[in-house]
Amino acid sequence: MRRQVRRAGAGDASASVGGMPSLLHLDSSADPVDSRSRAITGAFAAAWSAADPANTIVYRDLHRDPLPHLADASLHWPVAFRGEVAAPFREAERLQREILDELLAADVLLVGAPLYNYSLPSSLKAWVDHIHVPGVTAPFGDVDRPLAGRPAVVVSSRGGSYDAGTPTADWDHGVPVLRIILGEALGMDVSVITTNLTLAERLPGLEEQIPRGRRELAEAHEAATALARALSASASASA
Repeated sequence: MRRQVRRAGAGDASASVGGMPSLLHLDSSADPVDSRSRAITGAFAAAWSAADPANTIVYRDLHRDPLPHLADASLHWPVAFRGEVAAPFREAERLQREILDELLAADVLLVGAPLYNYSLPSSLKAWVDHIHVPGVTAPFGDVDRPLAGRPAVVVSSRGGSYDAGTPTADWDHGVPVLRIILGEALGMDVSVITTNLTLAERLPGLEEQIPRGRRELAEAHEAATALARALSASASASA
């Protein structure tokens, strides 16, 4: 199932409920069982649902139901700027419109973004390519930024540590991309919740880092829960 909509306190529904605060929840981890990014986004979503029975959630699992790469270069642009020879497949246009509509309708965006090979999971990058469209979500021509000021919460889980002053300090090329796309280009208010050393309990030589990894995971859960409650209150007040 590519698109799933849930209302707090109810089962899955077939359509979102108009006018109610909506969370767009994306997961991209390839690990459905032990993923820390999934666990933290799950804590955020649970707190969002518990905060107000009117809250809704649109959930998309980008790993389980991956989006295709853009079928045609013209999909980087709105119809008015594609040129006369552009002819993307109708299904590709329909899918991109669906993805864009989900984002544009969301009061809050939640993104699970584990660091894979020092960058974004390819499934999440495909989503980024679908939603970064000048003239639709990003400034171009007469269109400014329709998502400006809306909250975007990025949950970053990283296998190692990337502390300032260490050789790996600048090796995270995942979160900076999301800050540029969601924050700078789309104008969203980006918050990042980070947990490091997710591989400390799996790989030899990292045993001394296990306590830190567990502490950061607990702190990330607390941060996600607190932020979900705060953003729910803000979204309800604005509804």
